[in-house]
Amino acid sequence: QVQLQESGPSLVKPSQTLSLTCTVSGDSISREFRYWSWIRQPPGKDLEWIGYIAYTGAWHYSPTLRSRTSISRDTSKNQITLQLYSVTPEDTAVYYCARALKPLTTALRDSYDYWGQGTQVTVSS
Repeated sequence: QVQLQESGPSLVKPSQTLSLTCTVSGDSISREFRYWSWIRQPPGKDLEWIGYIAYTGAWHYSPTLRSRTSISRDTSKNQITLQLYSVTPEDTAVYYCARALKPLTTALRDSYDYWGQGTQVTVSS
């Protein structure tokens, strides 16, 4: 069974870098046609797609967050990492990682076949 587990600090100060890890079990992040996305949901708002990294290592980011986003992977640990730079309180959200079998730029929940449980990140001084 495929499982995704997000981890990282729950509190980040403004202007610092938010760094989260998604550990995948039951699948390989480098297996063909796997696309691993980061998605977030600010309080009271809809899900927002941040970006993905593909099984090839290629990545694609949301235009609105591209300048502050980096998604990388560690194939030896089967992990995906999100870094979001220069955070503000508006980056406060529940952050999810999710798997798709095609490249997606949507945050629609049903478009992904596996999700992590999510991790709350608050940006505050």
